[in-house]
Amino acid sequence: MKHYTHIIRYSIVGFLLCGALTCSAALSSVSAQDKGSALTPAKERERDPFVPYKPSVKPKVNKVVATPIPIPSIQERISRYKAQKMAAMNAQLPAPKPTTALILSEMQVIGIFRTPRGFAAMVEATPIHLSYVVYPGEMFYNGQLVAIEENRLVFRNETRWTDGRRETSVEIKPLRQPDAVTESLATTRSTTGAEAAPEADPAKEEKAAAPAKQ
Repeated sequence: MKHYTHIIRYSIVGFLLCGALTCSAALSSVSAQDKGSALTPAKERERDPFVPYKPSVKPKVNKVVATPIPIPSIQERISRYKAQKMAAMNAQLPAPKPTTALILSEMQVIGIFRTPRGFAAMVEATPIHLSYVVYPGEMFYNGQLVAIEENRLVFRNETRWTDGRRETSVEIKPLRQPDAVTESLATTRSTTGAEAAPEADPAKEEKAAAPAKQ
């Protein structure tokens, strides 16, 4: 009799445990469904079940295209140079050179010569019609003079972009050749001067060459 009593007790306990596990599994599935429904957008929950599903289209984000930073005008660069020069003088520091306000496309090489320091060049700033003597290593607004050769100058050109990039390239400026118009004018002047010179008289030349009578 006692043996049957233990069997009945163990059976009751087993049924209770099974019921508890079943309830916990049901509660977890319900909570998972609730979370999924909470994460689902309201429009998708309320959509018509008879209409084909169409995924939402995300708006396109326009990408910013990088462009070269525009170079200020010559007046703005000169004003900036004057302010830097004044600040350097007040701080008792070496003043920057005027070439720092010039860009490479504004210069012409008008002469190359040799000095005790090596090759030097004379360049002319075309917007302001001023000439400067430069040496290798000279800084400009958008580049640097790298080397001076017998008939040309080699520069490192730097392009700055709006996204912070800096691109460098090699730029070569040849020695400016004499102007063809100036040469033709000089040739015309020399020819005109030769034609205007008086011709020699042959009779006078014979008299000068004849010996004097005694």
